[in-house]
Amino acid sequence: MKPHDALTEIATLLERERSSRYKSKAFRAAADAIAGLSDEQLRDAASLRRRKGIGDSTFGVIQEALAGDVPQYLADLRERAGVLVSSTLRAALRGDLHSHSDWSDGLTSIDLMVDAARSLGHDYLALTDHSPRLRVANGLSSERLLEQLGVVATMSGDGFTLLSGIEVDILDDGALDQSPEMLDRLDIVVASAHSKLRMERAPMTRRLVAAASNPHVDVLGHVTGRLVEGSRGTRPQSTFDARAVFEACEAHGVAVEINSRPERQDPPDELLAMALEIGCLFSIDSDAHAPGQLSLIDHGAARAERIGVPPERIVTTWPLERLREWTNRPR
Repeated sequence: MKPHDALTEIATLLERERSSRYKSKAFRAAADAIAGLSDEQLRDAASLRRRKGIGDSTFGVIQEALAGDVPQYLADLRERAGVLVSSTLRAALRGDLHSHSDWSDGLTSIDLMVDAARSLGHDYLALTDHSPRLRVANGLSSERLLEQLGVVATMSGDGFTLLSGIEVDILDDGALDQSPEMLDRLDIVVASAHSKLRMERAPMTRRLVAAASNPHVDVLGHVTGRLVEGSRGTRPQSTFDARAVFEACEAHGVAVEINSRPERQDPPDELLAMALEIGCLFSIDSDAHAPGQLSLIDHGAARAERIGVPPERIVTTWPLERLREWTNRPR
């Protein structure tokens, strides 16, 4: 296989398994370092070894690929990737409404996220970088978000649409961390709580109900805030009146996110079943922070299928025209 393809696939699979971001970035940097090199240049081992961005591991991968082999590191990653491709619901998904780029806390540029979404067969992807208050995630000010809109506008074509968006922080009182004027300009607004997740039941309920009732919100993101595995450790779910929150979502046409990240699995099965019984819409999203994580939607699809969520209630199975009719609904 081609060395550049091997390095890129390794980076993608490392991102999918949420490995160290330094590992995946190292392989992407190596891929960038050899992009455009001739076969003769690639086979000049001494010169290649001195090239910036090439380390011991990436050099070894390049040599194995040049020898005509699938590099062992890549073979091992492929074996443990566990990509779920047999789900009927997964095949019905047309896009993803929650993703991040290096404009906030994502690992790569917007164009690499778009390339990955295209390769997965998506019709659309919403770019939803964080809002200003989330400084730890390099949240976008109104000025930076406005600048990003100009970039997003250049990224669609050939049957694919990059939707403008935001993952807007839900403030303590349920207000949103971005001006209404800016939210009006976006295709998709995902509202999520990222702070004070241990708030008492009554104020947390009011907070989430207010967000779900906000006329700018399309999707309520990772509603309980829980973490069940992974490098960040575990975190219990927030305490709130889930029925009240989901009834607000249903009343206002807001989709409950089925967050596909394995460390989140949010909402839990029992709350997912409750939202289904209440009549909510759903959005199966990757919450991807790197290109390789966009494929995590297979996990969300498997959970939704197991719980019995009908495809027609999942907005990410809808064609773009119907999706836009929903986001343009009377508020």
